[in-house]
Amino acid sequence: MAGTTHSASPGGKTQVGAVRPGIRELEVNKIFRQMIRHNGSDLHLQVGRPPILRIRGTLRELNMEPISEEKMVELLRPMMDDRNWGIFNENGGCDFSHVVEHEGEPWRFRVNLFLQLGKWGMVARKIERFIPDFEGLHLPPVMEELCKYDQGMILLAGVTGSGKSTTIASMLNWINRNYRKHILTIEDPIEFVYTPVKCLINQREIGMDVKNFHIAMAHAVREDPDIMLVGEMRDRETFETAIHAAETGHLVFGTIHASNAPSTIGRILDLFPQDMHKAIRSSLAFNMRAIVAQKLLPTIVDNPKRVPIVEIMRFNPTVRKLVLEEQDEKLQAAIRLGREEGMQLFNDSLKYFLDKEFISRETAFAVSPNVEELKMALKGIDVKGAGIL
Repeated sequence: MAGTTHSASPGGKTQVGAVRPGIRELEVNKIFRQMIRHNGSDLHLQVGRPPILRIRGTLRELNMEPISEEKMVELLRPMMDDRNWGIFNENGGCDFSHVVEHEGEPWRFRVNLFLQLGKWGMVARKIERFIPDFEGLHLPPVMEELCKYDQGMILLAGVTGSGKSTTIASMLNWINRNYRKHILTIEDPIEFVYTPVKCLINQREIGMDVKNFHIAMAHAVREDPDIMLVGEMRDRETFETAIHAAETGHLVFGTIHASNAPSTIGRILDLFPQDMHKAIRSSLAFNMRAIVAQKLLPTIVDNPKRVPIVEIMRFNPTVRKLVLEEQDEKLQAAIRLGREEGMQLFNDSLKYFLDKEFISRETAFAVSPNVEELKMALKGIDVKGAGIL
């Protein structure tokens, strides 16, 4: 990363975001600082447009001149090191973390550079500097229970920008504050930097610390982790490696792109050929501990500005039986019946925030998977899970 480094202090702690002596300040950092000042969550750079910030879920242009094609290259090329420059040329895009100092403090960003219509562009997501706890994120109390497993897999499902990484960070930090364990993260790129409290924490970034994910996982078995964060389940090999780690006594956290908790099963199976589906279902049934699907919604209050609506499917005997017997269409009903165990559907989460007057009815109805059922719930009519067995 041009202009920044991770350097070890005499005490052995990592100082993130120190600027190398003699390295010119990147011009693009001025735009990042505007993002910090305006409390934007995302920064978009597109040729022919001024910089655009996402603030409270809405895109807003900065009062700056449109960026020319030559200026865009001048702004973005210095952000890439040799590895990312090679990936950008080969793939037409690359991901990395970027650190900007503002008022003496380092701020981290997750950056994606890409080509569109042959022109350079960038999207950067601001990483919160402090990891909120479950209460601060307005997550349900059952999240604490999900952190207490010794072995297995917990997946966070959702689209890009749904807050999956922040939720996992809050879970790992809860473990960090309450247990003496070894947490190993393998990330591309690293987002949250953890401060050890009770846990020993090692964070490895693909490209900077290790060549690729598969080498990192091969090393992991010799690094004595209790808990692993393996990032996004993008392909078959990644999922196979992660589920094997869960089978061999580790608690594994990961993320996956899926619209809700039950559909995550199908999303995982899509990574594998049909003749492997039965074996994968068996592995899921006996090693998955929970799937948490999440979406972020804007609020109608000043604080918080956004809240996560979550769907939680714990793998109790009923859910395991349905997964093994390929009855995925009954999983939603199983979640309803599992409410006493902390399970919930998206509509349960929407009703909670509507009752607290955090979100508007218009927003809730727009994202609800079953609007009529939500309206019934708001009237006090509960839809029971039926037809499970």
